[in-house]
Amino acid sequence: MNLLIPRATVQNNSAIEASVWTICEEVRTLGEAALRDHAQKFDRVLPASFKVSREQLRSALENTAPDLVAALEEAITRVRRVSAAVVSTEVSVELGDGANVTQRYVPVDSVGLYVPGGKAVYPSSVIMNVVPAQVANVPRIVIASPAQAEYDGLPHPSILAAAELLGVHEVYAIGGASAVAAFAHGVSEIGLDPVTMVTGPGNIYVATAKRLLRGKIGIDSEAGPTEILIVADKTANPAFVAADLISQAEHDENAAAVLVTDSRELIDSVSREVDRQLAMADNRERAAISLAGEQSALVLVEDLEAAIAVANHYATEHLEIQTERPQEVAQRITNAGALFIGDFSPVSLGDYLAGSNHVLPTSQQAKFGPGLGVHTFLRPQQVISYSKSALAQISRKLEILSHTEGLSAHGTAASIREDR
Repeated sequence: MNLLIPRATVQNNSAIEASVWTICEEVRTLGEAALRDHAQKFDRVLPASFKVSREQLRSALENTAPDLVAALEEAITRVRRVSAAVVSTEVSVELGDGANVTQRYVPVDSVGLYVPGGKAVYPSSVIMNVVPAQVANVPRIVIASPAQAEYDGLPHPSILAAAELLGVHEVYAIGGASAVAAFAHGVSEIGLDPVTMVTGPGNIYVATAKRLLRGKIGIDSEAGPTEILIVADKTANPAFVAADLISQAEHDENAAAVLVTDSRELIDSVSREVDRQLAMADNRERAAISLAGEQSALVLVEDLEAAIAVANHYATEHLEIQTERPQEVAQRITNAGALFIGDFSPVSLGDYLAGSNHVLPTSQQAKFGPGLGVHTFLRPQQVISYSKSALAQISRKLEILSHTEGLSAHGTAASIREDR
């Protein structure tokens, strides 16, 4: 099946890893001097200050169009409502009189949230990262986003406006792998202390930096180019399918846009619709490259059973189901970052206003990992509380197990308490 499923060829990333490792080491050893060099080299602009001031944040929000502010506020409300509803709750189990084990959830101490700013601008990613971290009660939240030459070395104003709306006031104009390294190691000259976790999407350099520094920092995932896979049958609307494929293809030339269907007629109709809609799309050149790439395809399968099997094997970031009985198909999906069910649940809804999170696992990571959410920022922690009598009840069994493993002092640590 791997030979038939459309995917981008995995390149040898040793050169990228070497480059990213050099960037990270320069930030670790040279601090601000490295950031200045990287900003001029990669962002083509040197910020007057890497740290964005409170006044600059306030000014960005004040100068943002009211309709955009209203849209950002609606997105914040919806993501916060969903996030608050899925917070893990403390569970306590009583195993006997005086024998209790409790699992509680503790937020990470600090998090650095990366917001891309290359081919597109993502104030929505500010919301998707910040809101679940706030709901998880993370004490310190930091944002980094690339400096923009057209904004005098500041991140895009819409990103600053979203940060101000959310009350996040530690924001830095740092991009790419340099930002991840700055989060991990800290840069004292600009007032940036290290964080314990880094989340957020980015290009291959950001993903590589997260992988190389994992252990020094916790990460959410190594997010790659966006993916959409649509499972559809003859009842699907070809205009909807085409629009959704294009909507993800416009992100990046490496984006994957795949239709899997048992209807040859739908493939023909979607192909015509793609050509028609692409001609009118603002980002048609970028989207056309994505749709023509080896990672994108219109795939004909024998039946819906085969389509479901392909979807589960592919483990896409975004899975749309446009079939006669989409709920029934959804029940059989095991591997997907997020499911969008029915004709009126496009992926773009999840990107902005569904209330779900758009930071999702790519490159088959949905087979073992979730998307970003409140759980990302919470650590399950077990709390054990036994009374003297509760310990005495299992002390002998504990000794037997410890002697079996050749660790007799473990047993003694329990038995010594019996007569005290």
